[in-house]
Amino acid sequence: MAKRRESNLVYSSDGGDLRKARDGGQASRPAATGGRVKVRRETSGRRGKTVTTVTNVPLGDDGLRELAGRLKKRCGVGGSAKDGVIELQGDHRETVLDVLRADGYDAVLAGG
Repeated sequence: MAKRRESNLVYSSDGGDLRKARDGGQASRPAATGGRVKVRRETSGRRGKTVTTVTNVPLGDDGLRELAGRLKKRCGVGGSAKDGVIELQGDHRETVLDVLRADGYDAVLAGG
C-alpha cells in the first residue's frame, strides 16, 4: 500500500485557508506572530518631549488598551493606545521590555 504524502496546498475553495488548520492552535500565543514587538524612544513632532512607543503588538484594540494600562501603571506615567501603537510619556524602554518579555513577547529595542 502506497504512503500518502502531505500536500503543500495552501488554499482551496473546498476547505478555505488551510494554514489555520496546520498551525496546531499556536496562533493564540503572542510570540507565534513571527513579528517582533518594537520598543523605541521618540521625540520628533512632540516639541522635544520624549515618549516611549510600542509597535507591532499582535493584539486587538481591547487587548492593546489593557496592555497599555498595565504598562502605564508599571511605569507610573500617562499615555495612550491608538492605531496599534502604545505611547508612554517619558523614556521607559527598559521597564517596557521587561514587562513584554515576561508576558512572552519577542520584544526588541528599535531605533537609535
